[in-house]
Amino acid sequence: MAKKKTTEAKRFPKATQKDFEVIIRPIITEKSMALMQNENKVTVKVLKTANKTEVKLAFERIFQVKVTDVKVSNVAAKSLTRGTRYQGTTASYKKAIVTIAEGEAIDLFKE
Repeated sequence: MAKKKTTEAKRFPKATQKDFEVIIRPIITEKSMALMQNENKVTVKVLKTANKTEVKLAFERIFQVKVTDVKVSNVAAKSLTRGTRYQGTTASYKKAIVTIAEGEAIDLFKE
C-alpha cells in the first residue's frame, strides 16, 4: 500500500510560488459552505489576472486533488455609506468556484 500513496503524491507536481499567489483565500459564506458539503465545490478568491487554467493548475498542485470544472466571475465593487457623512466602496475581486472530482475532498480548516 505504501507504493500506491507515493504514486498518488507524484500525480501532481509540487506547488510553486505563483500557485500560492493565484489562490488568495477561501470565501466563507452559507452558500459556499452548502456547495462544499453537497456538491463538492470550493469557492475561493483568486488573483484578478488569473484565468481558469491557472486556477485549475494552482488548485491541483496546492491541494493534490483532481479538478473537474472551474467557474470564474468578477465581483464588482459596491458603494457604501458610514453614517451620513462618509462615502466609500468595497473592493472588487475575482472569485472562482472549483469543482473537485468525486471521491476526493480537501480540508480548508486544518487545525
